[in-house]
Amino acid sequence: MKEKAYILLAKQENISNRKAKELIDRGLVYARDKKVKIARGLMPVNTRFKIIKLPDIRKIYEDENILVVDKPPFIVSEEIAQKFKLPLLHRLDKETSGILLLVKNDEFKRRAIKEFKNKNVYKEYIAWVEGIVAEPEIIDLPIEIKKTKSGAFAKISPKGEEAVTEIEPILAFRTKSKIKAVIHTGRTHQIRAHLKAIDHPIIGDIKYGGREYNRVMLHHHKFKIFDYEFISPEPKDFKMQEEKGR
Repeated sequence: MKEKAYILLAKQENISNRKAKELIDRGLVYARDKKVKIARGLMPVNTRFKIIKLPDIRKIYEDENILVVDKPPFIVSEEIAQKFKLPLLHRLDKETSGILLLVKNDEFKRRAIKEFKNKNVYKEYIAWVEGIVAEPEIIDLPIEIKKTKSGAFAKISPKGEEAVTEIEPILAFRTKSKIKAVIHTGRTHQIRAHLKAIDHPIIGDIKYGGREYNRVMLHHHKFKIFDYEFISPEPKDFKMQEEKGR
């Protein structure tokens, strides 16, 4: 016999169907060491599930202008904005971790947005990617955003807007590399689309050609604006990738 995954999970964990569906949709539920992707998918009634604990949201810095948090994966940026009742200065994809800024007053937000438009901010990411990245490279490929049923999709196209990503290798193993990626523009899914375009998709980024993994291995590591500078340490799962490669 089979039943919908979220119903079986709800019974196993003694939680509501709604909560069970939410856990699956976040990407936190596994069965037989594989992520359960479809909450309504049919599974054997004797299936046992494993739930990954959602990490805490850690405050990095706070003053009269901004609140800076270390965003865990599996949480959308808007949820954090709702939690702290503050507007976002920028966004990170659900599975991307790292530095996220929220603003406390309109004056700072206005000045900060101007800095973004003038490209006076520094945004550095770390990513684990497919294949060996041996040399630094500047990826200068315009991006056009397409709307699909599953969300936005960044397409490399001459019709798109300017998008520039600078990458540099940190470590390289036989089948994967850890890289630094600095973005000079802020297009939706920019790093993900650019790395796919040079045949080094991010591990876990199935949407852009990466192998299946627990999550998209992209982390917002360093950010600078005005006199502020923030750093978010590499997450535990990033260090685990390094240990596996040795």
